[in-house]
Formats: sequence, C-alpha cells, structure tokens
Amino acid sequence: MTLSGDLLIGGASMRGAAATFSAINPASGSSMEPSFAGATREQVEQAASLAWDAFPVYKETSLEDRARFLEAIAEGILAIGDELVLRAIDETGLPRGRIEGERARTVGQLRLFANEVRDGVFQELRFDPADADRKPVAKPDLRLRNIALGPVVVFGASNFPLAFSVAGGDTASALAAGCPVIVKAHSAHPGTSALVGKAVVDAVAACGLPSGTFALLFDAGFEVGQTLVADHRVRAVGFTGSRRGGTALMKIASERKQPIPVYAEMSSINPVILYPNALLGRGAEIGRSFAASLTLGAGQFCTNPGLIIAIEGAGLDAFIESAAAALAEAPAQTMLTGGICEAYRKGVARLSSSPPVSQVSAGKNGTAHQASAALFETTAADFLANPELQEEVFGAAGLIVRCHDDDDLRKVVESLEGQLTIALHVDAKDVDAASQMIPQLELLAGRLLVNGFGTGVEVSPAMVHGGPYPATSDGRSTSVGTLAIYRFLRPVSYQDFPVGLLPAPLKDVKAAPRA
Repeated sequence: MTLSGDLLIGGASMRGAAATFSAINPASGSSMEPSFAGATREQVEQAASLAWDAFPVYKETSLEDRARFLEAIAEGILAIGDELVLRAIDETGLPRGRIEGERARTVGQLRLFANEVRDGVFQELRFDPADADRKPVAKPDLRLRNIALGPVVVFGASNFPLAFSVAGGDTASALAAGCPVIVKAHSAHPGTSALVGKAVVDAVAACGLPSGTFALLFDAGFEVGQTLVADHRVRAVGFTGSRRGGTALMKIASERKQPIPVYAEMSSINPVILYPNALLGRGAEIGRSFAASLTLGAGQFCTNPGLIIAIEGAGLDAFIESAAAALAEAPAQTMLTGGICEAYRKGVARLSSSPPVSQVSAGKNGTAHQASAALFETTAADFLANPELQEEVFGAAGLIVRCHDDDDLRKVVESLEGQLTIALHVDAKDVDAASQMIPQLELLAGRLLVNGFGTGVEVSPAMVHGGPYPATSDGRSTSVGTLAIYRFLRPVSYQDFPVGLLPAPLKDVKAAPRA
C-alpha cells in the first residue's frame, strides 16, 4: 500500500489542511516519507458528525454482524503482511520480534472481543416481571440492558504502535460495545497507524456498516485531540500516555456542558516488595530477573518495575550485587522517540543529582539516539521525606529503597500512589508476613502478582490493567481483557414497555432468577 499521509473520514481518504509533520526514525534521527497533514477543526467536525450519525445504526447491529466486523479487522491487519512490520520497526526502533508479537496480540484482542460479543453476556439482560396483584401497589414490568455510550475518541499510545493504537484494546472494546470510534493517531508512528486505519476502513465497507463507524485523524500538536474531547457528540475517551496529557484531557472532559468519562492510563512505577526469606534463598536469581524485566523494551512498558522495597540484610546485598552486574552488561537501547529519550536522560540526571540517592549501576553507553539503564538506591527515611522520588522515570531506571525493619517497609508502602501492578517475592516462610500486607496492596494496585514482575500483560477475561489514580483516571476499570468493554456501556431500564416497543434483545429475555 502506498502511504499518502491522508486522514480517513467517512470511509474516504482526504488530505489534512493543518500543519504537516513526518515520522522520525528513532534509530537514525532521519525523517521518513510521506508527510502527514493534521486535521482542521472543520475536518474534526466532519468526523464527529459522521460518527454521531453512525451511532444509532451501529449500536443496534446484531451481535453476529458486530463480531464478524471485529474479525474482518483482524484479517485485514494480517493481510498487510511484512509492510506493516517493517514500517513499525522504522518508526519505533523496536525489534522485529516485538512488532510481530504485538501484531499477534492486536489480532488476538480483536478475535477475543468478537467472541465476547457473540456470547452477549456484556448486555446484562434482566427481566423482573410485573405483578398486578401486589399490594399496596401493582409491581411494574422491568427489563434492563446495557447500551453503548456513543462515539469514542481513542488516542494512540507511543509505546505500543499496534496493541494500544489504531485497532488496539481501546478501539476493539469500544467497537465491541457498539460505539463508533475516532482515533487520534500518535505522531511518532503515523505510517503504521495509516496502514492499520485503512484495514479498519476496508472492514467497515466490507461489512456494510455506516461510513462514520471509524475515522483516523492526524495532528502535529494537541489541537485535534483537545477539540475531539470537547465535542458534544463524543461520549468517552480512551488514552494511554503521560500523567500530564491524561489530566489535561480529564480537565477538558469535566468542563464540558455534559462531562464524559476519560479512561486514561498514565503513570506507574510498579513496586516490587522483596521479603527476607525469598532474598536469602534466591536473592541473586531475583536480581538477574529484575534486571531483565527493567530493561525489557528499553523500560518503555507501563509495567516495568521501577521501585524495589526490601529490608536490609545479606539477601538484599546479594540481590543488589546481582542486579548491578546484570545491568552493567546491558546494552544501550534505542528509545521510541527523541523526546522520550531526552526525558529519560533528564529523569536519570535528576536521580543522580539528588542528595538522598546514590547510583548502584549503569548500563553500557550507546549512540546519541540510545539510552542506558540505571539503578539507584536510597533509604526508607529519605524516600518518605522526598515524595518526588515516586515520580516515574519512563525507561530502564530503577530505585531500591532500603528498609531498616518491617515498620519501615510498611510506612513506605503506605506512602505510595496508585499503581498498575505490585509484585511480591516470597518463600513459604514469608507468607504470613506478606498476607498481612495484602489488604493494603489491594487499595494501591489493579494487579497483584507473586514471584514475578508486571511486564507481560495477559489479554484475558481475568486481567486488570488499571489501578487507582495516577495509574489510571478510573481505578474501577481495565484497558486490557474482556472486562474493558464495560467502560463504554451504560444500563437502561425499560418499564411497562409493550413488546412492540422493546429493543430486540429484550423481547424474549426470561425472568431474572429470584433470590
């Protein structure tokens, strides 16, 4: 497919009329063809209007038709072939294996949601029958279903050019719920976005759906995204990115005449708590595993472990020695964009210059476009006295907090902000101590795990990829797994409706079982 740099609105390509920009190869710093032009306010208005017109039709599509649509997108993505993989590599600096794995995850998510749609459980159909003889007043006929919220704006993520982008988890779950989607592509990988966007548009046409069911917009800055979130026809937002970006969108959404939910995944340092017996038995092994998880993908996963909390002792010393040695051999890695690389270096410099912090290890040096891993340590007292040490450094940087005793460890945990994940490393003798911490950890994170690290998010009905603020804007939700569909639904109750007026799914629903 020849990339044109055009927007996709109403099933057609059109040239944006705002400022132009080009993708930058992060490994070389060179500009890539073609140029992409941002959407004007008029083009944003057109996309929003078409999405609103498509909504009443698309939300009432049969479950089978909607499932086939999701499957058609998956097949279309696979049909692009190596062109998609090569473009994504050039735009992100990520290796082929990572891109191919992410493509498989994207296709798998779409198929998973197709199965979820066919199952129909997400509709939560309920029927509480009338009772004319009930005293003192007759009981009405009540039926309930979940319906789609309306058009959804999805922001492509910088660190997942496929799985959290044009046809990623937010888009798949919104389309599964019955919501048209307008994607604001990430400027770091516009070519990858355009290729996938064309596959979605082709699936819309092949399935006979309204042309406004999907749109893809580009922007050199922030105006398109801000305008979309403020548009009265948009009813929800899916976002993965920085805390600054997420909170800005939350502010716009809250100040609308009709506020809307923003499901933003923003910031997490994913603490790891190392218990004494686990450290004594396998501290060196845990240290090597930690180093591998910290540096995975140049530390550009939202679930890389950025904070280690442990009680001082020989086991912790073995962990630090092992982790430091592994990181010292870690090669520098290309980061997703020059801006991300620069921000990482500033974060590492901030830690290096902080008086309460000392550097434990650093990875090998690389080119001007690469970043080296870094590991630091501090005491519990200093960590508690300097809240800025909790700030995320997006990349392969970790901080070890040395605790004097259990009381120190508890105070450090209690000081933490909301997280996506918290990991515990325990042996059998640590279970009693760890069990006392679980209630506190449940209040802090959306996913708790034992003897592992948060990198590697299983796309599953039982997965939660979310957590209390600032990990996400709404800790009651997840952006990964089939539960994500509920972000874009709301319940409606129908009282004393004649059968002819009832929505099709409620006409034949059986009475809800009574307790």
